[in-house]
Amino acid sequence: MSSTRRHIMLAATAVTGAMVLSACGGGTGAGQAAGGSGDGEKATSITLMAAEYSKDNTKAFWDAFAKEYKSKYGYTLNVNVVSWDNIDQQSSTMIQNNQPPDILNLNAYASYAKDGLLYDADAVLPSEVKSDILPTFVQYGTYDGKFYGFPDLSSARALFYNKTLFDKAGISAPPTTWAELEADAKKVKDATGDAGYAMPLGPEEAQGEFSMWLFNNGGDWKSDGSWSINSDKNVETLTFLKKLADEELTQSNPARTNRADAFDLFKSGKAGMVVGFSPLAAALDADKTVDYGVAPFPSNDGSESKTFGVTDYLMAFKKSGNQDAVKAFYELYYDKDQINAFIEKEGFLPVTTSGLEYFQKDDALKVYLDTLPNARLTPTDDPTWDKVKLAVQQNLGAAMTEDPKSVLDKLQQSAEAES
Repeated sequence: MSSTRRHIMLAATAVTGAMVLSACGGGTGAGQAAGGSGDGEKATSITLMAAEYSKDNTKAFWDAFAKEYKSKYGYTLNVNVVSWDNIDQQSSTMIQNNQPPDILNLNAYASYAKDGLLYDADAVLPSEVKSDILPTFVQYGTYDGKFYGFPDLSSARALFYNKTLFDKAGISAPPTTWAELEADAKKVKDATGDAGYAMPLGPEEAQGEFSMWLFNNGGDWKSDGSWSINSDKNVETLTFLKKLADEELTQSNPARTNRADAFDLFKSGKAGMVVGFSPLAAALDADKTVDYGVAPFPSNDGSESKTFGVTDYLMAFKKSGNQDAVKAFYELYYDKDQINAFIEKEGFLPVTTSGLEYFQKDDALKVYLDTLPNARLTPTDDPTWDKVKLAVQQNLGAAMTEDPKSVLDKLQQSAEAES
């Protein structure tokens, strides 16, 4: 997730960020080995490295949270909010230097869990909190039988369609199958000259766009514990996406189009359809320039739609003396008044059962909330996923000009080499 989210791009500011963070490491043993236990002299302060979802809300929330945390528990929370463009490299550098933050907000956790650096739920998460977290997020936050990846917020994807362009093209309802989507995209293109479907297969989040499609064709990234990137179903899916591009039913050059670009195209009224999520709806509602609808994403065969879900994590690093302060952090964050306020301000979706109940008040979220408990995620529980994801982001778009099977075969080989 980004200002309207992102997906991590490496930046060269890591060392500077690490120096800033270690300078305010605040009494939690920032220079001690990250693999240490929570025993020892009790920490009086801990550090949070948080991703910036929005310039208006993220830092304001965490600063207010730190005051409440201090007032309620007596601990100091040093807050460092970092752009999604930089946080991956900054946090990696800090961890490599044995100076991790106590709490890290990131979209991958399993490699750190594999290395024994994180507290699991039994050590720091109140039992009533774990039972409230939606099972799908517990599943994807679990590595080797233990729950390490505690979700902070979520999003789920759906099909956005431009009602004005649909009317001009004589389309009365959103598509429920891929054949209908293709036909509708052609009608929009023929009637208006605009892109029928905005397809982002650029390096920002190619894995997200492809996930939405492959899940709705019976495919997946892994099957029975092994990588299945080049499965027949996935080849069929990528071949269909290439067909849409070859028929010029998408914008030009999908391989270089990032999600933000596809959103901008839709917001400008120049695309009939796009995969979107609740922050896109918020932006459209604010602009009031596009009359749009939201529907479940169509499956290939018309069966029940599968939604692609995304969550980020608030993981806790083992550091000498910090366990009690970390427990207090989670107790406060997962308080309904805290977590739901954060999610609502940032425009995302809940990660708890109580949150689902809270957000039912917003009819505009119904299409997401109905599918969220059964959302399917990318394999964030695999420690090698981050490297596999990067390869997908950089190479999947090549299928728009090359053989889709060959592209997926190379990604399969790369994934197997990392495992």
